[in-house]
Amino acid sequence: MSGILEGKRILITGVLMESSIAFHAARLAQEQGAEIILSAFPRPTLTARIAKKLPKPTNVIELDVTNDEHLAGLEEVIRKELGGLDGILHSIGFAPQDALGGNFLETPFESVATAMHVSAYSLKSLTMACLPLMTEPSGPDAVGGGSVVGMTFDAQYAWHQYDWMGPAKAALESTSRYLARYLGDKNVRCNLVSAGPIGSMAAKSIPGFTDLADTWNSRSPLAWDLSDPEPAGRAVVALLSDWFPKTTGEIIHVDGGLHAVGG
Repeated sequence: MSGILEGKRILITGVLMESSIAFHAARLAQEQGAEIILSAFPRPTLTARIAKKLPKPTNVIELDVTNDEHLAGLEEVIRKELGGLDGILHSIGFAPQDALGGNFLETPFESVATAMHVSAYSLKSLTMACLPLMTEPSGPDAVGGGSVVGMTFDAQYAWHQYDWMGPAKAALESTSRYLARYLGDKNVRCNLVSAGPIGSMAAKSIPGFTDLADTWNSRSPLAWDLSDPEPAGRAVVALLSDWFPKTTGEIIHVDGGLHAVGG
């Protein structure tokens, strides 16, 4: 029986550690038949080491999504590696330390701009860099198109010490909706997965992460496991597949249902 990503070619960003949601999305994508390529910045060698734990070998390319030269050369690199592209996982977010940890009122605009560029605008710039690859028909009976999936953390709330990453995620969510609007006629879908807290390296860099995670222990309708990124990875793979052919501009919550309940 073939997997739901059989024959798909996927670019996956954000594999930092084995605990990363992106790592589990990459593993599941391979298990479901996809051919993948990973991108990383600023330490592609770290990602290359982690990639050895995937079921199948995969190449790792250096990609700084704020670097115009990297973005300009991305199409050629992916075309050489995969021949085309059917999907993207955008699992990228960053804010300087002075934009986190209760410093919201004092954060300078330069730090806010960095958070917005890396965490939100990059969804558009990465998608546009890859768009020519996704809009090419991949066979005699195929039509161009693809699926873009991004990772968010529910931006409808002001989370404790999350500070400017909150507005950055709100901008990411809005950016995804606009991409869905403008790329629909190219048969390109853009959706987000809003995951609950996972004890990844990126999450642990957020001041007060333990307090944030405790919210799930007390309020999540479904039991939440900080050490299990696979549920979010499964949602990513499902959205990258053809099982959601008419879903775009959506945010799929994989948070144990916390978004749906009050205090």
